[in-house]
Amino acid sequence: MLLERLQQLADRYAELNTLLSDPAVAKDQDKLKVYGKEYHELTAIMAHFQSYQSTLENIHSTQEAIDDPDTDAELLELAQEELELLQAEKDRMEQILQKLLIPKDPEDSKDVICEIRAGSGGDEAGIFAGELYRMYSRFAEMHGWKTDVMNSNATEKGGFKEIVFAVTGQDVFGTLKHESGVHRVQRVPVTETQGRVHTSAASVIVMPEAEDVDIAIDPNELKIDVYRSSGPGGQSVNTTDSAVRITHNPTGLVVTCQDEKSQHKNKAKALKVLRARLFDIAKLEQQEKMSDARRTQVRTGDRSEKIRTYNFPQGRVTDHRIGLTLYKLDRFMEGEIHEVVQGLSEAELAEKMSIVVGEDAAG
Repeated sequence: MLLERLQQLADRYAELNTLLSDPAVAKDQDKLKVYGKEYHELTAIMAHFQSYQSTLENIHSTQEAIDDPDTDAELLELAQEELELLQAEKDRMEQILQKLLIPKDPEDSKDVICEIRAGSGGDEAGIFAGELYRMYSRFAEMHGWKTDVMNSNATEKGGFKEIVFAVTGQDVFGTLKHESGVHRVQRVPVTETQGRVHTSAASVIVMPEAEDVDIAIDPNELKIDVYRSSGPGGQSVNTTDSAVRITHNPTGLVVTCQDEKSQHKNKAKALKVLRARLFDIAKLEQQEKMSDARRTQVRTGDRSEKIRTYNFPQGRVTDHRIGLTLYKLDRFMEGEIHEVVQGLSEAELAEKMSIVVGEDAAG
């Protein structure tokens, strides 16, 4: 089954090579881009496939030498040792190829819109929401990504009731998509006089940024209101009606944006957030239609589910989906979340591989 799928890809690779050499395709930038991307993605698979084929040929020839009655005892022993090494190499390469054959999520390369909202816990939840925003901002800096606040609602005690921001860079959604869910914090709040540990929460939603081709928005279905921006406590922070509120009538979704001084920029940002939310809804609805066997829990778990606990008295952070606990919470809050992000990606890959292997066995 593996060889059959690899051969199909090899045939497609050869076909793409011919297409990319076609002068008619060279004149069509859209086709050239699509074919070029597919060819590039297949190049790594083909390199491993060629090595795999070479290993299979060596196994065949070595086995022939072992089966040959004229092979002397010394050569037979060497051939048997060589066969063991080749079999191990074959198994290793099959694992690599199975990973490479797992279909990539087309959204993984997209930029994201991230929303962080304070949950239970009052002022402490707002402070924690602000700390989560800072954590992701630091993580983005480490990757050379750019963050841009789309809208924020600050609290009087510091932090945010809600903050919406964009993150742009390479493979942002593929890296951050597992962060969606409820993040719980356990610590003694600054307002606590008796030193008791309180539990608060904030929710995080990470959505792939949608293009016009992904989600078409009919202007006639939008209600757009403008008003003056306000800060903590409701005080006005602008003398002009620069803040924008967009209501999408078919779904009832409401998006506000007031962080820019320009009404035009706030409207553009609000539309970007609205498009991402609509795209996210469509994506979730599509996932709900998928069979349980094809739905990965790491990726599509309930967003109301508690996914991670940040325990400050013990200096630990625990991701409950993969059972990973780290005792370096201070560094984690500074953006060093790589171990958990990598662990979640590996868990997703393992689930996808189990599905592929199961389909191969069934086939």
